[in-house]
Amino acid sequence: MSTRYSRQELFTPIGAEGQKKIRQAKIFILGAGALGSSAGEMLVRAGVGQVTIVDRDIIEWTNLHRQQLYTEQDVVDQLPKAVAAKQRLAAINSDVEVKGQVVDVTPDNVLNMIEGYDVILDATDNMETRLIVNDAALKLNIPFFMGACVGSYGLTFPIGIEKNQPCLHCLLEMMPLQTMTCDTVGVISPIVVTTAARQVADVLKYITGNPLTPALVSADVWSGDRASIDVRSLKKELCPSCSASAVYPFLTAKHSMQTAVLCGRDTVQLSWPKSRPFELAAVAVSLRGTVSKMVYNPHLLACEYGNHRLVLFRDGRMLVHGTKDIVVAKKIAAELLG
Repeated sequence: MSTRYSRQELFTPIGAEGQKKIRQAKIFILGAGALGSSAGEMLVRAGVGQVTIVDRDIIEWTNLHRQQLYTEQDVVDQLPKAVAAKQRLAAINSDVEVKGQVVDVTPDNVLNMIEGYDVILDATDNMETRLIVNDAALKLNIPFFMGACVGSYGLTFPIGIEKNQPCLHCLLEMMPLQTMTCDTVGVISPIVVTTAARQVADVLKYITGNPLTPALVSADVWSGDRASIDVRSLKKELCPSCSASAVYPFLTAKHSMQTAVLCGRDTVQLSWPKSRPFELAAVAVSLRGTVSKMVYNPHLLACEYGNHRLVLFRDGRMLVHGTKDIVVAKKIAAELLG
């Protein structure tokens, strides 16, 4: 195995010394779906010392066209993504310590979960979890390499790699309202591997001590459009997540999604923070063709999705009828609202 990484070491910006740094790195991957499985394979093949991949979900047939670690047998066996990912990654490179955790990341467990890692790679499917990890990473001074893709469009943004750069919370107001998800408009595999490749390249640059600019990079592999924006000027001096007086709001219940199982009913209620309401009109447009029996008025949007009846209220609440499982309800919210 002494020559395993020889072609990587021949790449001058990495070299033998860079490979040693890669070997010592501990990477936390947030999500074992499309981006997580693709990035996880690249990092394991690169020879990082330790990879931990965390996900709350199981593998489904609709995952297989873009989530490259998994097989049809994994769907038949109803394996959790984190379990199947660990098995496959460990088989790819026995030189890497691979861990898999089937867990939902929350403000209560996130700090203990990521402490001690050198890098966090974002591969989650929802903004709620990203904001929680954004605050946790900033609090523990761990770089957070954000990534997201939908349709044929993807973007990446490294957070916490230098002082006086903005965080995800700083950019929240300038980012467009998310009304598209893989379950509403689909996604193609080329943008997955493109986005994951950009994330992993940035991670390797950081680990090996090469220059890295905190740029928001986007690409559409179908239209060919590309953009790179140096966002350092967008840092907010009073940002509650990354300023000198940071209070890390998304690590507290007040600023995170609230969940409750309604007493005596087969229903879970999800409540978004008042600072991040969703626009019912935009949601109604994005869900057409994905849900059935939609009823929309100025006060609420009701529809059916699979075996569940959903009701979204203007004040930022969502009722998921047909389950008492909070994880199931949050998964549905992520699929439809991001």
